[in-house]
Amino acid sequence: MDLDLGSDVSGGSETEAMPWIAWFCSLGGHQYFTEVAEEFIEDEFNLTGLNSIVPFYKEALEMILDLEPEEETTKVPDVSIVEASAEQLYGLIHQRFIVTRQGLQQMADKYTAGHFGTCPRNFCQSTNVVPCGRYDLPGVETVKVYCPNCQDIYSPMSSRYHNIDGAYFGTTFAHMLFHIYPELVPKIPNKLYTPTIYGFKISEYSRCGPRMRWLRLKVDPGTLEASGRLIYDQQDSDDEQEDDDDDEEDEEEQT
Repeated sequence: MDLDLGSDVSGGSETEAMPWIAWFCSLGGHQYFTEVAEEFIEDEFNLTGLNSIVPFYKEALEMILDLEPEEETTKVPDVSIVEASAEQLYGLIHQRFIVTRQGLQQMADKYTAGHFGTCPRNFCQSTNVVPCGRYDLPGVETVKVYCPNCQDIYSPMSSRYHNIDGAYFGTTFAHMLFHIYPELVPKIPNKLYTPTIYGFKISEYSRCGPRMRWLRLKVDPGTLEASGRLIYDQQDSDDEQEDDDDDEEDEEEQT
């Protein structure tokens, strides 16, 4: 992905004084990113395995942390190559950071503020979405957005996000966010569109009828909990019945 160095960066001295991480997250089209704490990046454990994925790993890490190179190197033909590696390295670090407690909190704040946009589905009533990826390895697919109401994924509405790698958000973050912060899950009535012709519903058996509507149906948590209790109670009663039958058999054998 090419870095957008347009109107978002104004004033040479101001840009030079800005840390690389803050500068990167302030670029146009980078609203999905949050600033990763330098302490997280400085912990080598959090970077395990990334040196085998990112080319010019050492130089890219120095750029992210605003460190002066330890020694002059001639193996980097162009600084733009290091910039591309720094972007990829930061993205993969970002994937790991946003599933930590601090990262989840920062992304939850951005979600609440609506920084990630809204669901394009009409019946979701502009529910806020979060960025997600369908793969954890880079270079496979671009970022998508996940709606916690219809529980489906969509391509971002704005084309400025279409070049962001989905691996920079990964497959875990979106679902962990709503698991840790269940109060963020919207409480919107579960409405499904019903296609009609002259006011008559189209049969599901029709060639142009609705398909698999049950995929969008939500089970009420209270009903689900009650069903679970019923299953466990039934299992307990079956176990007790088996124990009683075993006791009766033992008594018959003794007599």
